[in-house]
Amino acid sequence: MNTRPADVSNILLDRVSSWLKTAALGGESLEYIISGFCERLAAAGLPLVRVHLSFSMLHPLYDALGFTWMRGEGVTIEGFRADGENEEPSRFLLSPYYYLLNNSLDHLRRRIDPKTPSEFPIFDDLKKIGATDYLAFVQSFGESPGQGMVGSWSTDAAGGFSETVVEALLKVQNSLAVAAKMAVLGKLADNMLLTYLGGNAGRRVLSGQIRRGDGETIRAALVMADMRQSTVLAEKEGRQAYIDTLNDFFDAIATPFNRNGGEILSFIGDGFLAVYPCGRHREPSQVAAQSAMAAVRHATMRMDELNARRNKQGLADIRYGIGLHVGNVMFGNVGLRDRLTFSAFGSAVNEVQRLQGLTKKYSKPIVASQTFATYSGGDWVTLGEEKLRGVRQKLTVLLPGQANLQLDQAEALDGEDRDGRSEAEQVMLLYRDARANPDHRPRIPLLSRGIN
Repeated sequence: MNTRPADVSNILLDRVSSWLKTAALGGESLEYIISGFCERLAAAGLPLVRVHLSFSMLHPLYDALGFTWMRGEGVTIEGFRADGENEEPSRFLLSPYYYLLNNSLDHLRRRIDPKTPSEFPIFDDLKKIGATDYLAFVQSFGESPGQGMVGSWSTDAAGGFSETVVEALLKVQNSLAVAAKMAVLGKLADNMLLTYLGGNAGRRVLSGQIRRGDGETIRAALVMADMRQSTVLAEKEGRQAYIDTLNDFFDAIATPFNRNGGEILSFIGDGFLAVYPCGRHREPSQVAAQSAMAAVRHATMRMDELNARRNKQGLADIRYGIGLHVGNVMFGNVGLRDRLTFSAFGSAVNEVQRLQGLTKKYSKPIVASQTFATYSGGDWVTLGEEKLRGVRQKLTVLLPGQANLQLDQAEALDGEDRDGRSEAEQVMLLYRDARANPDHRPRIPLLSRGIN
């Protein structure tokens, strides 16, 4: 237990606030700001044993991002999934945060006495670390009730928090809110650009390539995939069921093409275009084509698994077509001066789209150009030569042989290790130590996620 006197130095607190402003203006990450803030408070003499802070996030996977700082141990991070995968509803409903929000309170303070029953489940954890006092708070960021910060301070000082310490915490809380809001808004912009534009295009836009005409030409292995009979499925299953089916389709078939050097440039209705950028020499072209083919093997396996699940539910198979090619791609900003999109275009894009369409003619789910097959290597079967619309010369069209669709052991292990980890998750540094997966949860405002 901490028995030091709880004197507070306003000079040192001002230094903490100044550091927060500098870090926020410098574009530091939320993790860096929270860690540095807690360590500096402790160094300034505030008798803190534990700090917990949770921020609502606009993110396709997560509702909130939580940080827990322990004296002498540093900061741990947890993401609270939007689907409730790692939330315990009953524990949350009995938490101080829910009490604050449900009663429209800004602060809640409780003395922690190991001899008395715990008012909230989190107090049992605090008793184990010798906490004597607890102060929770809600800090809105102003935009809406669902955007902001909730947090708590805990001390193990013998007399709990003194009035001067409480005053100091309320003072630095405002400085933290300003710095955190700047970091959160920056992260929200990153999240949305990465989610809607993809990693490469998102980073280009963030770096300043935002004018119409900004772009470049690259060489790449190209993948174009499309769902078959989507109109029939939409009419048969209805709007929401069709959207769910389409998302299941993309989860199964598109995920492998968004890693190991590949990136999905755009979703086009019920299909997508992915690229594996490479140099113009043979070796990098081989690496790109082989990586794309490995992704095809993963996608084929995942589609087989998806259709097996659908068959058990009495649903029909989802059929698809994949075209494979290698060529030059132009991509960049096109559109109106004040309404742009980041798009890929060029003859190679048209060719891979036509190749994908040939899967219908040959009744085969995967076809490739001779260029792709040559760089990829492996077992291929020639289907014939085709005159593609808009293309002068005929293209030799090939089908991957059965041996070329078999995952080797290394590829299978790589898929298991990475399955479920999207680029957005890696950027967010989230989802550590996932807990139980309840069947449902109460609908709570985003600000309230986090139960500590």
